[in-house]
This record gives sequence, C-alpha cells and structure tokens, in this order.
Amino acid sequence: MDCTVHVHVFLVIYLAALIGNLLIFMVIVFDHHLHTPMYFFLMNLSVIDLGSISVIVPKSMANSLMNTRSISYAGCVAQVFFLLFLLEADFSLLTIMAYDRYVAICQPLQYETIMNSRACIQMAAGAWISGILYTVLHTGNTFALSFCGGNMVDQFFCEIPQLLKLTCSDSYLSEAGVLAFSICLFLGCFIFIIVSYVQIFKSVLRIPSDQGRHKAFSTCLPHLIVVSLFFCISSFAYLKPTSSSPSALDLVMAVLYSVLPPIMNPIIYSMRNKEMKAALRRLTGCR
Repeated sequence: MDCTVHVHVFLVIYLAALIGNLLIFMVIVFDHHLHTPMYFFLMNLSVIDLGSISVIVPKSMANSLMNTRSISYAGCVAQVFFLLFLLEADFSLLTIMAYDRYVAICQPLQYETIMNSRACIQMAAGAWISGILYTVLHTGNTFALSFCGGNMVDQFFCEIPQLLKLTCSDSYLSEAGVLAFSICLFLGCFIFIIVSYVQIFKSVLRIPSDQGRHKAFSTCLPHLIVVSLFFCISSFAYLKPTSSSPSALDLVMAVLYSVLPPIMNPIIYSMRNKEMKAALRRLTGCR
C-alpha cells in the first residue's frame, strides 16, 4: 500500500474510532439515565477500544510518514503487552456483559440485588486484572524465546504469530503450553456466553407480548454481534497456519481483529439503542 494512502486510511479509521468511543464514554458519564450496569460495562469497553487502537495505529502511521518499518525491541514488547492486555480484558468484559444480560432477562426480580454497584465494580476490576495476569504470562513467555529468524516482522505491528515465525524451532515448543492455555481460556468464555444466550433466548420466547420480546432482543443483539465478530475474527487470525512468506490474508486478518472492532462497537451499540440515541441528543442539545 502506498505510504500516503496508508496514512490517510489509518487516520480516518483512527479518528472514527476515537470520536465514536469518546462519544459513548462521555454520554454514559454525563447522562444519569445511563448509570446502569449495562452501560457501565459498555463504558469500560469503550476505554478498552480506545486503548487497543491507540497501541498500534499511531505508530504505524508514524512509520509510514517517515518511510520506515522499524520499532525498538522495547517498543515491540510494549506493543505486544498492551495489545494482549486490552484484547483479553475486552473478551472478559464481553463475557461479563453476557452474564449481565442473562440476569436482566432470566432473573429480573433479582437483577438489582445481583448486579449492584459493588458487584459491577468488582467484575470490571476482575476483567482488567485478569488481562494483566494473562498478558504478563504470555508476553514474558514469548520474549523469553530465542529468536534466530532475523528481526523483520511481516506485519504493521508486533503480532505474536509473526514473532513466532522468527523463533528457533526448538524454543517454539515452549509456547505451545501457553497457546493451549489461551485457547482453553477463550473457549471457556465463549461457551459461557453461548450457554447464557441459550437461556436468554428461551426466556425471551416465553414473553407473551411482541413488544416485550422485541425490547429484550434489542438489548442483546448488539452484544451478540460484537462477541461473534471479535471471537470469529481473532480465532481465525491466531489459529490459521502461518505462511512462510508475507500474505495479503495475514494483513487483512490483522486489520480486522485489531482495528475493526474499535470502529464497529460504537456503531453497533448505538445504532439499535434508543436510550443511547436519546442520551446523545440530550448531550448535544439536538431535538
């Protein structure tokens, strides 16, 4: 891709993600009507999206402007650490949001008791802390490997599958345990989300009125779309066999799982959300 085109495309993407997620954050903070568990978790998700796209896109644009692809070893470690941390916290938060929807629809009478403010803060803190613990393990193990395949990463950021291509064949095996743990962790979260939504759909279908069913589905559908998008793209990106030479598919998949979600999440969560639209109108003074 031409450097000028690269910079302009990534600048538009970055500004769209920045504006969209900042708007969601500000609307939720300043509108007391949205001070509920669901929007509290959505606010955390916006912070994660802002962080994840800021970790990779500005550096990529700066490299394009300076016509270089270099990054320091410390910079690469930091990029891997923060991106892994934010992606893991993202998926943990999406799992918590599935539980929030399950309690709201399947146990509505106990909702305020179960999802009280203290419980919400503890769950959100758990998502952030689990992200740190997982990332320390994975990043530490990755950069403890011996790299003997050169120092050129065939990607616009330091991506673990591309880094593993540079490791010695014997040291690569030590990463297998961490990868297996990662797969089990994410698969466990995904199964929990699927089971939660099976129960949610059963409860929704028992609601007698069409309006009630539509309202319940409208609060769940955005979250389900975001989970499916995140899980499918990231799973394919990390589980597909890595090619020995750079491929367009590797670049496309990296863009899809690292850059697309921070842009799509504000659109998905606000497009079908009447409360968010009303709050945005109140914030901006529009009628």
